[in-house]
Amino acid sequence: MEALAEATTEPSRAYFTGGATAVLEGWRQATVDVDVHLVPEADSVLRAIPALKEVLRMNIELASPAHFIPELPGWRDRCRFIDRVGSLEFFHYDFYAQALSKIARGLETDLQDVQAMVARGLVEPATAWELFGRIEPQLYRYTRIDPDSFRKAVEAALGAEPKRGRGGPEH
Repeated sequence: MEALAEATTEPSRAYFTGGATAVLEGWRQATVDVDVHLVPEADSVLRAIPALKEVLRMNIELASPAHFIPELPGWRDRCRFIDRVGSLEFFHYDFYAQALSKIARGLETDLQDVQAMVARGLVEPATAWELFGRIEPQLYRYTRIDPDSFRKAVEAALGAEPKRGRGGPEH
């Protein structure tokens, strides 16, 4: 974080996702790379990343859940603040977006991360289902995702979709 902040010349935000979140939140001891979403994507930081990768011996990827699934409504409001170093503020990218993108990818480590987020109360399954329902109509834009398979994977990871009240007796 300090190395990224040193390269920042203007007020910016860095959103960690994936393994970086898992390590910082304590459910994993290590990660093979650091996935970060920068806002704005300042040239000074982008130019510094290749050198940082060499010096830190760490893979740094510009990635966010929105590269894999539709952007969740209100994701910025659900990001958790980590720290401010110089003019760079660090956040965990929305845990719901992280969880749903990990479910979409479906790797064993990803599914373990989702279970850790649920166990720690960072993701409530009912809210995750609600947000999934909000992006489901947009899944056609992501050709690597089969909507039916994704829905089944969400159910496998988070349990059955909660029933919604309809304001009257069910028939």
